[in-house]
Amino acid sequence: MLLNKKNVDNLFYIFIIIHLILWTLVPTFANSNLPLDVIEALAWGSNLDWGFNKHPPGSAFFSEIIYQLFGSQDWAYYLLSQLFVVTAFIVVFKFAEELFKNKTLSLISVLLLEGVYFYNFTTPEFNVNVCQLPFWALCVLYTWKVFNKNKINFKDTFLLGLFGAIGFLSKYLFIYLLLAIVLLFIYSIFVKKDKKFDFKYLIPLEVFIVLLIPHIIWLINNDYITITYGLARTGLENSNLLDHILSPLTFLGKQIGILIPFFLMSFLLIKKFKFKMSLKDKKLLFLTFINLTPIVLMLLTSVMTGSKIRTMWMTPFYLFAGVFIVYIFQAQINLKKLNSFIIVFMTLFIFSPFAYSYVSITKTDKRTDYLGKEIAIKTEYLWKQNHTSPINVVLGDEWYAGNLSYHLNSRPVWEGLITKDKLDSLSKFICIDNVCVGNR
Repeated sequence: MLLNKKNVDNLFYIFIIIHLILWTLVPTFANSNLPLDVIEALAWGSNLDWGFNKHPPGSAFFSEIIYQLFGSQDWAYYLLSQLFVVTAFIVVFKFAEELFKNKTLSLISVLLLEGVYFYNFTTPEFNVNVCQLPFWALCVLYTWKVFNKNKINFKDTFLLGLFGAIGFLSKYLFIYLLLAIVLLFIYSIFVKKDKKFDFKYLIPLEVFIVLLIPHIIWLINNDYITITYGLARTGLENSNLLDHILSPLTFLGKQIGILIPFFLMSFLLIKKFKFKMSLKDKKLLFLTFINLTPIVLMLLTSVMTGSKIRTMWMTPFYLFAGVFIVYIFQAQINLKKLNSFIIVFMTLFIFSPFAYSYVSITKTDKRTDYLGKEIAIKTEYLWKQNHTSPINVVLGDEWYAGNLSYHLNSRPVWEGLITKDKLDSLSKFICIDNVCVGNR
């Protein structure tokens, strides 16, 4: 068996590096164009603000950093996405080390995540879901540092507030983790009473609120457009009484289906499904709140509102599922007989990129088949027939106009949908199909 105490660190970082390289190269060669959400983020990033019509600014901010470094090189955005994924893996590994004091169990906790397709097949598309991953993991790590220590450390509380704010500015659904953290401390201080209340526990909240002030001001000035968009995506306005039953059941069914490979890997890992659970166990209490509470809160949201929970929204929710399973069943794990587990892990690890490549290559009507670069070349040619100044503004929806913003050498600023007022503000412009380009 290759897995032993002496080479765990080496194996972990080999896994991380291969995952990073593999999932950067596969979409780079399989796709002709960047996915929708990446183009959207780049469109927003060209005109960076404290929020946008669909999401807070996190994904746009990080995409724009990469654009400033690498320009319109598709591989750089696939690399960006994988950097976020593997950073989350590294944090999960470090957290598991603190919890188990056992590197082998820590490695297994991360390898189990290959059984969740959120962390392989869907990762080439850098979006608000992927953007949450490292900050979700870091919030859990620093929550544990605060929770596990008798003396509160300012650095830990400050970083918890910082990463919580960045995570929330990536996507509002990050609030489900933050609520789970708040409930954990309320339970420990006021119900279980194994901790004394200290005003230092409010430091993360203070940091969180201060960092959110610019975004809150933007929200107020823009009629809370991001929040209304998010609510519209749930189908809340059109829900009926039956949806309060069907939506939660659909949600649960999809989660079980997604986790089948994860459960299979766990089944092969555990000799007997015997365990003892007690909330007197500090580590188990923490893992229960961190893993189950966000999911329960999401389920309750669906039950109470009848809203539909989209599958991809759950991307960060299972980051610590491997740690949870390994901790509960650690006494039942036979480390000398991991061959079946490793075989299934390797099968998934190899199969996922092959499946992604097959789908990308054989299906020719996807967003990633869009001829964005060619259309940009034609647009620039038409512009140069009549104008010598560069294109510095593009109007239209995030997809069509965003592609031009990304592919055109002048990187025009995306200024939203086409309106008469916006066209009147341009000194020169031409409109082609769904977009208008111009110069101000």
